[in-house]
Amino acid sequence: MELSNKSEYALLALIELASCYSSGESLQIKQMAELQNIPIRYLEQLLATLRRGGLIKSIRGAKGGYVLAREPYKITIWDCFICIEGLDAIAPVSHQNSKNTENQVIQDVWQEACQAANAVLQQYTLQDLCERRTSHRQKDLMYYI
Repeated sequence: MELSNKSEYALLALIELASCYSSGESLQIKQMAELQNIPIRYLEQLLATLRRGGLIKSIRGAKGGYVLAREPYKITIWDCFICIEGLDAIAPVSHQNSKNTENQVIQDVWQEACQAANAVLQQYTLQDLCERRTSHRQKDLMYYI
């Protein structure tokens, strides 16, 4: 399993939306792109996919933009990956018709590793990512004598 640029950019955009969720503010594409250094055209495509996937909502008008469709603690990293990459990208590939015992053993262990990775992705939410970001920023601000 690999973190694609597409998924990473989508998560970065979602983190920005999650950080604004409690204030009820929407973020415009330009703001998110600048905050996370994401190309605007690429971000437009990602946000459209996230909107179709039900993770975000678009708001029209002068103060329009994007907001999360539900609370940050209810959206997991798994939800984002499924929306952006599709279920096939996260599901382990099974070679059931492998006749070689060694190959089957390797496939069994690989499937177990993929299931463990998927469990971790299902455990962490956007709220968790925001809290970790805050924690890392506080560590960066600390200096030692």
